[in-house]
Amino acid sequence: MNHSIEKENTKLHKHIVNFLEYLELHKGYSELTLREYQHYLLRFNSWAADNYKDLNPEDINLDILDKYRLYLARIKHPNGRILKPITQNYHMVALRSFFKYLIVQKDIKVLAPEKIELPKQAQRMVNFLNIKQVERLMGCPDTGKIFGIRDRAILETLFSTGMRVSEMARLNRDHVDLKNKEFGIRGKGNKVRVVFLSDSAANWIDQYIKSREDTFKPLFIRFGKNGKVDAKSATDKKGENLRLSVRSIQKLVDRYAKKCGLAIKVTPHILRHSFATDLLIGGADLRSVQEMLGHASIRTTQVYTHVTNKHLKEVHKAFHHRE
Repeated sequence: MNHSIEKENTKLHKHIVNFLEYLELHKGYSELTLREYQHYLLRFNSWAADNYKDLNPEDINLDILDKYRLYLARIKHPNGRILKPITQNYHMVALRSFFKYLIVQKDIKVLAPEKIELPKQAQRMVNFLNIKQVERLMGCPDTGKIFGIRDRAILETLFSTGMRVSEMARLNRDHVDLKNKEFGIRGKGNKVRVVFLSDSAANWIDQYIKSREDTFKPLFIRFGKNGKVDAKSATDKKGENLRLSVRSIQKLVDRYAKKCGLAIKVTPHILRHSFATDLLIGGADLRSVQEMLGHASIRTTQVYTHVTNKHLKEVHKAFHHRE
């Protein structure tokens, strides 16, 4: 990781670098998560260096943090927009984790993390597709061509497993067990979970693999204009450079959503939302959905519960004796 910053010659910076290395080595945080922590903490370091004389971690109190909150609330992007409240909160969450590390791992007497209060956020609304919209999307690829078979397999797998797009992009052929229709994946925080394939998803992956003439390792790859893999474009025997990127999969999903005329912007994450809400509306319990999504906390999964309210209202209307 690159920890360079203008204000790196500070006492705080040394501890921040050690903390980031700890997260990488001992917590197994992803590169993306590490970059986010680095961004939030180095912004605090830069602000502290501008406003205080080489601040020690032990000197950081609630008064200093209140001034920092005010600074965050007043930050403006070049387009004039301020930082969203949830983004401001992420900065404070990073500081809480940093302080906990200093206390537990380094025996440094800093402000207790629980004293850094996080303002309550309004409940986040999630967009999702109903089952009719899902069916429209699935029917969109032209499965008379290998591109379409691949794309149908991608859409089916996203909805069947609730996988994150980054998890899907990392899939290799040997990861997927089509016989048992389940397989393990490594998700956020290096955590392993099992995902499940519907009959339809397993069928389309099977068709897609049988349509390929190559033996390259990645499951989802790009093809030449003729629908064949250009072996000459592979930079190694495993064909890693042919693997579809996260961005490619995102664009693919967006293209089919527009093609079949769906009214909302559809992303792989919307299909993940759709997977979760479909299970909950069908009667699945929240803990099971949490496990299948790979959420570390049940609170993260609870964002989906409000979308089932309409379903619960219909159940109440149909079965409550006073209706």
